Amino acid sequence: MSRPETGHRFDDDDYPAYTMGRAAEMIGTTPAFLRALGEAKLIEPLRSEGGHRRYSRYQLRIASRARELVDEGTPIESACRIIILEDQLEEAQRINEELRARSSASPVGGEGSS
Repeated sequence: MSRPETGHRFDDDDYPAYTMGRAAEMIGTTPAFLRALGEAKLIEPLRSEGGHRRYSRYQLRIASRARELVDEGTPIESACRIIILEDQLEEAQRINEELRARSSASPVGGEGSS
């Protein structure tokens, strides 16, 4: 019996590869902090079959940013809101850039213009 291919998972930012303990260790915080981020709905870890929380690299980057803000004195609820707004701004800027690129690639005036 052959082993399933898992190489692509190591490159997947959304693959829930890290246990709560390992995730907390990687970003220098406590499991309680990660639970608080979940309660604030900033990140929602996947649950294993046994009910254990599993975090992706993307979620760890978000948690790390939250930790930076909290370490600077920002209340956790405010830190979560800031991160959500930063994410929305980044997405809006990405969409805006795509639209600009698309409009600059289109011919100006098109057929039938005077």
